[in-house]
Amino acid sequence: MKSIMLIIKLVMLLLLPAVAFAAEGEVRDVRLWTAPDHSRVVFDLNQKVEYKVFRLHNPERIVIDIEHAKVTSDLKNLNLPDPVVQSMRHGKPTPATLRIVMDVKEKVQPRSFLLKPMQGKPCRLVVDLTRPDQAKKEAVTAGESKSKKGLVIAIDAGHGGEDPGAVGPRKLYEKDVTLAVAKELAKIVDATPGMKAVLIRKGDYFVPLKKRVILARRSKADLMISIHADAVRQRNVEGASVYTLSERGATQDKAARALAAKENAADEIGGVEIDEVDDPMVNMILGDMFRRDSLNSSQILAESIIGKMKSAGPIKYSTPKRARFVVLGAMEIPSVLVELDYISNPAREKKLKSRDHQKRLASALFGASMHFFEKMGRIKNPTDQAIQSSAIRSEADQQQFAANSPTL
Repeated sequence: MKSIMLIIKLVMLLLLPAVAFAAEGEVRDVRLWTAPDHSRVVFDLNQKVEYKVFRLHNPERIVIDIEHAKVTSDLKNLNLPDPVVQSMRHGKPTPATLRIVMDVKEKVQPRSFLLKPMQGKPCRLVVDLTRPDQAKKEAVTAGESKSKKGLVIAIDAGHGGEDPGAVGPRKLYEKDVTLAVAKELAKIVDATPGMKAVLIRKGDYFVPLKKRVILARRSKADLMISIHADAVRQRNVEGASVYTLSERGATQDKAARALAAKENAADEIGGVEIDEVDDPMVNMILGDMFRRDSLNSSQILAESIIGKMKSAGPIKYSTPKRARFVVLGAMEIPSVLVELDYISNPAREKKLKSRDHQKRLASALFGASMHFFEKMGRIKNPTDQAIQSSAIRSEADQQQFAANSPTL
């Protein structure tokens, strides 16, 4: 009996180093995303860790202490400096603590949370470095847009940053396509007298779904178009589709319900802490008449988009579909979600990557918006010539815009 107990103890002693090693956390990769009002640093981890984040002053630094962890990647691979983060380094103040220090250029408010593994992404530690002064400036600028610029179109490029969206066979990211088309559309809108475009996302960073709604409201938008590109397993599926918000209850159409679930999961992929964004108007009880009028307006906009998109490529569904999309939550703003095409189709992926095709898609969306405003009595009988001329750019404009657009 004693010999058996001795053997068990020896085995346990031999296993202790292996257990300790397995329990050690690892920082396997780090990425940096720059938004107008904050910078987001994302650390890929091998497992959930215990950590704390705090500030140090004179000079300004953000410190992250992770218990029982080590770095297995090169933190120097980041594209630094960015508007907030000047440099990053790490060390071991104690044998049981990994310390990561970020030197920052100004006073920022750190905010952090862990994300569980999902859709191929590992456990992640997200650290947002918010710039309070810049956030206030952005809010004031958005709030002034309507009073200064007339009709406002909010253009929402889906996904971004940590959330690439759908990925094509040749590794084209949905987030890049949506931003490119959004910028093309904004260029046309801003060139039209009496109209102003507001880009919900201006670069490669993630914006939470509810915050997208809030930004559209702050801009006092007269309509909102959320731009996406779909993906399915069947490589031959093609065509654009347009969605509006389902009034209440579960979405009846299975395909629309599945798409809404996928798009609504963006917050979990891109990185949003539970209850991060709260907007009192989301839970506001709207009168039946107001709700019906709003949904009818969105339906008219959706039908106009389908009609104009036929000139830019194939159409998947000839009539708009409805689903419970979080990003369409601004009931007082006519809002639609547009799936430009199926990025999972190799031929359509090639088209979506083409700058000329992106311009055709943007022109179709603009034409549909003008048709909607005309039908709703917001503008008076714009001629096709006027619409077409507003989309024409000089060669210098094209070169300047291409320089500011993402490389696909």
